[in-house]
Amino acid sequence: MTSTAAAIPVWLHLLSLASLGLGAICFVIIAVDEMRHPQHMWIMNLVWPVVALFASVLALWGYYRFGRSVAGSEMDKPHAQHGAATPLPIAVAKGASHCGAGCTIGDIIAEPLIAFFPAVAVWFGYGTLFSEKIFAVWGLDFVLAFIIGIGFQYFAIQPMRGLSVLEGLREAIKADTLSLTSWQVGMYGFMAIAHFWLFAQVLGVQLSSAMVEFWFMMQIAMLCGFATAYPVNWWLISSGIKERM
Repeated sequence: MTSTAAAIPVWLHLLSLASLGLGAICFVIIAVDEMRHPQHMWIMNLVWPVVALFASVLALWGYYRFGRSVAGSEMDKPHAQHGAATPLPIAVAKGASHCGAGCTIGDIIAEPLIAFFPAVAVWFGYGTLFSEKIFAVWGLDFVLAFIIGIGFQYFAIQPMRGLSVLEGLREAIKADTLSLTSWQVGMYGFMAIAHFWLFAQVLGVQLSSAMVEFWFMMQIAMLCGFATAYPVNWWLISSGIKERM
């Protein structure tokens, strides 16, 4: 197999570094601004910068246009607290991004965890159920993303509706299960193309989490996840299953 250094074009390596760097810069800008203008719904203080890791300038624009504008003192207005002033297409985008933040954190935890502790992949079926490690990693990704996503949804729904802990968890599971699953369809779909075709067949390289190109592909995969989760979140919000933010 062709060596990684020889097979990956220089432009792709530089583009990956630039995209990841831009995402990190946008993350810092939003996180610092939130220190002065904290979100009324505290969980969004995590969502916005995490989304910036993959959406970079799109997340930065969305934050200043539709996130920061309802932060701080403006959130004292009753209509803003429940997202009534936010146009539905934007509310849907925020709802999908809320799910995506949980997926992103799950992936950031899962990939290094399996890299440092390969036995975890075996626990998720590598070598028994799957001959390709990527499928075992996806299993861990999904579990972590689901747990984190439920937590994110709980802290959005429970305070808004004044629910008990059990009621809040039940509603969070209802709101996040379809959203998360639809997000993972787009994300896993693109990563499958990148892993099995673009890198393995076209470039002759095994894509791994130790490569900056892997995380650049993950940025694109997250945007694909947003695309597949968006119509599902539209239905969830329109039907009242998921809160409008």
